[in-house]
Amino acid sequence: MSLQDQDNQDNSTHFGYQTVDKSEKESKVAGVFHSVAAQYDVMNDLMSFGIHRLWKRFTIDASGVRPGNKVLDLAGGTGDLTAKFSQLVGKDGQVVLADINSSMLNVGRDKLRDRGLVQNIEYVQANAQHLPFEDNTFDIITIAFGLRNVTDKDEALRSMYRVLKPGGRLLVLEFSKPEQELISKAYDFYSFNILPKMGELVAKDGDSYQYLAESIRMHPDQETLKDMMDNAGFEQTSYKNLTGGVVALHKGYKF
Repeated sequence: MSLQDQDNQDNSTHFGYQTVDKSEKESKVAGVFHSVAAQYDVMNDLMSFGIHRLWKRFTIDASGVRPGNKVLDLAGGTGDLTAKFSQLVGKDGQVVLADINSSMLNVGRDKLRDRGLVQNIEYVQANAQHLPFEDNTFDIITIAFGLRNVTDKDEALRSMYRVLKPGGRLLVLEFSKPEQELISKAYDFYSFNILPKMGELVAKDGDSYQYLAESIRMHPDQETLKDMMDNAGFEQTSYKNLTGGVVALHKGYKF
């Protein structure tokens, strides 16, 4: 029985390595991101040595975005993907930056407005499991480093499928399972010994970064997530490992 199946049988789920009631997880995750929002961009650069920018660039290139497209940047946080999508879809397109966390959404909105990106961007506070959009709305949906924090990932994937247009594509960029044991051991050491200390020093919150490290380990591996996308209705699903599988980009289409 998979962890997801077990979660569906009872009312519990995972918050990092803790088992919590499903009704509690959303507020616990919210607390993490309210805490880290102000230092989120700085910590991303430090944690990944700047490589997160390459992962996001790869995602944008894989999206096939065109002028006039309507894009949903889900769990869009501080707006890195939205900023580039806004330029690529042009004046006839639209980008919706959606995040469940108001603090992250506020940081993203302020950052993008400071850069003069205002014409084709909308901001929506939304839960990925219950997206507040009409069926068949978006050409492209991206969710970068957000799916692992969702309580019911299957429900979220079904919700994304619903709001995609026929012919549209979903891209899920997320931490995943390293391909080699040596990379995995080094990554574990870094995640559990260095990352929380870095979070304590820079963001004054080591516990939240301990949770983030644990949440990565509890996230479905590459093949499991691909199967979940298949079950949600996506077709031609595939994934590409980045940085030795530390991160994977999953792609699926709605036909």
